[in-house]
Amino acid sequence: MKTLKFKLYQHKRNRFLKRSINAAGVIYNHCIALHKRYYRMWSKHLNCGKLQAHIAKLRKRKEFWQVVGSQAVQDICQRIEKAYQLFFKHHKKGVRPPNFKKVRRYKSFTLKQAGYKFLGGNRIKIGQGVYQYWNSRAIEGAVKTLTIKRTPLGELFMVVVVDGVIEPLSQVETSKIAGFDFGLKTFLTCSDGSKIESPQFLKHSLTAIKKASRQHSKKVKGSANRERARKHLVRKHEDVSNRRSDWFWKLAHDLTDRFDVLCFETLNLLGMQRLWGRKISDLAFGEFIQILEWVAQKKEKQVVFIDRWYPSSKTCNHCGYVLKELDMSVREWRCPSCQSVNGRDENAAKNIQAVGASTAKLGDVRQASPAIAV
Repeated sequence: MKTLKFKLYQHKRNRFLKRSINAAGVIYNHCIALHKRYYRMWSKHLNCGKLQAHIAKLRKRKEFWQVVGSQAVQDICQRIEKAYQLFFKHHKKGVRPPNFKKVRRYKSFTLKQAGYKFLGGNRIKIGQGVYQYWNSRAIEGAVKTLTIKRTPLGELFMVVVVDGVIEPLSQVETSKIAGFDFGLKTFLTCSDGSKIESPQFLKHSLTAIKKASRQHSKKVKGSANRERARKHLVRKHEDVSNRRSDWFWKLAHDLTDRFDVLCFETLNLLGMQRLWGRKISDLAFGEFIQILEWVAQKKEKQVVFIDRWYPSSKTCNHCGYVLKELDMSVREWRCPSCQSVNGRDENAAKNIQAVGASTAKLGDVRQASPAIAV
């Protein structure tokens, strides 16, 4: 499976797609209301098949709902079903059930086998309208789904999922393994002694964001000036997000080119966010791990995660002595056993490398994303 993203040209006919997204949001909220009502009456979960059949009947009587294709309506019901199944499985971990959404903030609708047709070049027919998109790359393979997404700025993107694409492997064999320690002052400390500093994009753009936020809050609600100020604020946030994502992709490719096995420690990022707040959000370590895993899988590299309770910082990487206590303010400590001086982050990275190497040899490599555990 491969996902391709294309931006649609700005045109007045795009209002029909935005209207379809609004209709999808109305249908979504109606389905949520039906789920809640069904549970109050029968104390049972509403079956997805029954919900789809009921919405199909209602759709014949509601003209506005017919703007959305039948397959998109089925996909909405399936999205809600998946969200409820996730809630039933992980509700003890704090996962919440799906809830109502503001229609103007609803983002997308998805078409599967029907409702669209590629006309060649950079044109596509969706429903009864023909739209143009930035044809930045060729669409190869069998198209499985097509999703129209709306950004907070009102721009439209086309996300195409294709299957059966054979890509040449850009694999670089290095036979090297490395451990990495995530930190607040240094983004990553490598076991080979190198350090990677985070650009902290949000911190450097915070003054401009605060200024744009103040300008937005001063405008009269419902006015054109407030909408203009809102878009200006959204652009500031999008700029931070795009620059951070670009840096993550480049860093992931660089690390996977240098090492064959990359070892990390499982972190409780939600707990860290409660302690350090905006700084953890700015570093966005969970997002980086997801990108790194995707790049590593594509290049046939391994990403290994060790247990979060392993005392990587308190264990001497020379003799294995384990300290009983190590305060967060202590950046260096002397081992009472071998008298070696250990830097906190460098020592942790070397221990993570040692444990990860043994895990990789045993083949016990987790493919999920444990670095974003609760």
